[in-house]
Amino acid sequence: MLDIRFIRENPDIVRQALRNRQEDSAPLDAILELDAERRQRVTELEDLRHARKQTSKDREAAAEEGRALRARIRDLEEAVRDLEGKLEERLLQMPNTPHSSVPVGKDEDDNVTVRTWGEPKTFDFTPAPHWTLGESLGIIDFERGVKLSGSRFYVLKGLGARLQRALIAFMLDLHTSQHGYQEMYPPFMVKRECMVGSGQLPKFADNIYHDEEDDLWFVGTAEIPLTNLHRDEIILPGMLPFYYVAYTACFRREKMSAGKDTRGIKRGHQFDKVEMYKFTDQESSYDELEKMVANAEDICQQLQLPYRIREMCTGDLGFTASKSYDVDVWAPGCEEWLEVSSCSNCTDFQARRTNIRYRPAPDARPLFVHTLNGSGLALPRIMIAVMENYQQADGSIVVPEVLRDFVGVEIITSP
Repeated sequence: MLDIRFIRENPDIVRQALRNRQEDSAPLDAILELDAERRQRVTELEDLRHARKQTSKDREAAAEEGRALRARIRDLEEAVRDLEGKLEERLLQMPNTPHSSVPVGKDEDDNVTVRTWGEPKTFDFTPAPHWTLGESLGIIDFERGVKLSGSRFYVLKGLGARLQRALIAFMLDLHTSQHGYQEMYPPFMVKRECMVGSGQLPKFADNIYHDEEDDLWFVGTAEIPLTNLHRDEIILPGMLPFYYVAYTACFRREKMSAGKDTRGIKRGHQFDKVEMYKFTDQESSYDELEKMVANAEDICQQLQLPYRIREMCTGDLGFTASKSYDVDVWAPGCEEWLEVSSCSNCTDFQARRTNIRYRPAPDARPLFVHTLNGSGLALPRIMIAVMENYQQADGSIVVPEVLRDFVGVEIITSP
């Protein structure tokens, strides 16, 4: 959530930020009008309260005047509460303001490649896509996934299931043992306020699975519960930063990608992900973003997968992000770059929604923390990249060296 004072004092900056984001539905004008009206009513309310105090000092003053004042105060208090509710509702619809260093652009075509690592592998045969490899090796069953749950579901079998589990374990171990993260295992369903706090609601309600009876929401990423770990807390001096990493299953309706990537496992309603998350002070958050990207890169490098780092332009930024980088790996069978991580600095946007603050010093005024998130990495796309980059002419898949102890074999072959 943006600071209403910042919006009030810098409407032109906010308006330009919305234009840069290609955002034409944010209710900026309504927010400015509601804020002005609320402030006017608050002033009237304070004047009436002062008048009531003055009247109460004169016991001989007309009782009727005192009753009238109390009635007007009650009405104004109700009006102020109503205006505050409407104002908050609209503030929740405002995206974060892009950092000044973010390139201005319309969409993903305007994202900027800042570096690459490795060279796409060349083959002396035509590399197969993962759906062909998975079916021929008997490690992915698309037909039974659809039978169980419908379109965009699949079943991982045997060494396919083990390969995915190996990737998750490898990534968690690397982040905890070498990158300094503390492993968490959060719930896969959260309360409504957690969805609001992380920025998923109200904007993305149509893309989230929801249990209406208990009003619990299935997470689309571990970012959601991790954001809310410290909600309504004031973090003591010297404790930041907090580094967390978590595995969760993730659930998304994928309504916004209807008709896209219907073959294979690239887009599913259920998938696994390892998520990195940071709570930092305000001064260090952009340095911490660069470190988070490096942590995601380390996974790719140890798997020996060629990748590129793309800085996202203003028009492609996520709703909560101030600055973001995508990590894309090359998939030779699909012949495309696959985003396996998007690392973002959300500044104090989520912290304002969740009321998470810290004291820079014992006697200092509490400030809102900055929050950062990034996939570390996302399944199944990293699974696709491994299968397609490590395939052999006979259709088998060589297991990357760093995964062999987890998988238990060196090569995945036909049963």
